[in-house]
Amino acid sequence: VQLQASGGGLVQAGGSLRLSCAASGRTFRGYFMGWFRQAPGKERVFVASISWNAGNTRYSDSVKGRFTISRDSAKNTMYLQMNSLKLEDTAAYYCAASNTADILFGRTASVNYWGQGTQVTVSS
Repeated sequence: VQLQASGGGLVQAGGSLRLSCAASGRTFRGYFMGWFRQAPGKERVFVASISWNAGNTRYSDSVKGRFTISRDSAKNTMYLQMNSLKLEDTAAYYCAASNTADILFGRTASVNYWGQGTQVTVSS
């Protein structure tokens, strides 16, 4: 079972990127999923989450209004559309899946699967 994150890169402040998280090895149709990020020297923090049926989404205050999380169950893939990127968005972004709703609130203790991370670098 794997989560494969992709789509990171170097972008100027104010630009956009779309991250993808593709699941393989099993269906994640019934899983809650989320994005977290970790900047150098800092802890991994919650960015956004989505319920198993995409009916509920949550965002950290720092990205609310700029980022949009979505999922395509048919493709077993989750996305993070990031607009109006800021320098402080620079980090490695990780996707995660959990069979409990804890991840909706940014809690990671019950995460079953983590992706490998994709680097996002925002330049001035």
